[in-house]
Amino acid sequence: MKLSLKQLAVYISLLIIGGGAGLLGSRYLLPKRYSFQELKNVTAALPPESVAPNPVSGPIGATGGDNVNFIATAVQKVGPAVVRINATRKVANPISDALKNPLLRRFFGEDEQPMPEERIERGTGSGFILSANGELLTNAHVVADTDTVQVTLKDGRSFEGKVLGVDAVTDVAVVKIPADKLPTVKLGNSQNLIPGQWAIAIGNPLGLDNTVTIGIISATDRTSAQVGVPEKRVSFIQTDAAINPGNSGGPLLNAQGEVIGVNTAIRADAQGLGFAIPIETAARIANQLFTKGRVEHPFLGVEMTDLSPTKKQQINQENNLNIQQDAGVVIKGILDNSPAKKAGLLAGDVIQKINRRPVKTSAQVQRLVESSSVGDILEIEVSRSGKTQIFKVQSGTYPQKK
Repeated sequence: MKLSLKQLAVYISLLIIGGGAGLLGSRYLLPKRYSFQELKNVTAALPPESVAPNPVSGPIGATGGDNVNFIATAVQKVGPAVVRINATRKVANPISDALKNPLLRRFFGEDEQPMPEERIERGTGSGFILSANGELLTNAHVVADTDTVQVTLKDGRSFEGKVLGVDAVTDVAVVKIPADKLPTVKLGNSQNLIPGQWAIAIGNPLGLDNTVTIGIISATDRTSAQVGVPEKRVSFIQTDAAINPGNSGGPLLNAQGEVIGVNTAIRADAQGLGFAIPIETAARIANQLFTKGRVEHPFLGVEMTDLSPTKKQQINQENNLNIQQDAGVVIKGILDNSPAKKAGLLAGDVIQKINRRPVKTSAQVQRLVESSSVGDILEIEVSRSGKTQIFKVQSGTYPQKK
């Protein structure tokens, strides 16, 4: 018997849904392993705007006469400047592609209307206001592949936002809305963070608007490779404040209510761990996106790793090298025709200094290179077979996927 197009589409949809579902990347997919207890930890709403800020600060549980602690005080300052971003985009319809198969066409009449080749996907993220005239910062993956988004403020007002620039390499994007006299955030300093300091996240996780979560800075300088996103160029802040899909693009605050990072739900399988882009990186990229609409990243073309006695032995055996140091940053590989290759650097070189500044980790090297400009000449001191050598490397432009 013949099946109608609609019936066949339903059957195929059920097969696709049964195999797993995903919507606009990790920020819209909640891993099945999340427990009810974990969900309970992300549903605390922002304090009402009618509550007057209280200057009392102290450890969690310490309250003033209005039961306002330092967390609530920080949230009162920043909450009005945190926005919800709804993005829509057109994607290929897999059902339509499947129905083009001649074998499947036999099961429905030729007079049936074809399925649309595209479908609309919708997702929600967060962002925060940088300037009173409507300049916003968010994650690139929140607004990717769309020119306009809907931006909703905490006071309920909604605007159509124009995406002015997206940088996939650092996962930073900027949006402009037609408004003025808006509340803004205060940017802090993430360069001197130490594990154990307070961390406060605000955003719209899982569609739960105006959610506040609290934790600590659990680590700093997590490289992109360590986090599991080697295509990025960011040294992430790690926190145990709950960051879930929908939190992406929202601010990570210190105890004073200053923004120290941009939350990103970049790992959907990270339970009890969240990551944020340091605010210095995000602000620098945002400034270039606002002024130029794009960002060029300096590029050397080296693959690095941090040394340890075990890692040294492993690299020596796998690559037939003779690395002698037990600590430092070793070059594992060099891309052909890269600036590093042209300058004479080799696999097995251990980087000791960049522009005469000592480096001990690959995160430090990445940060120093990223803070330079394309075309700058970097003086790189390495140890090669126990001898110190200095190379001049002119950085190129990081090749981005199109």
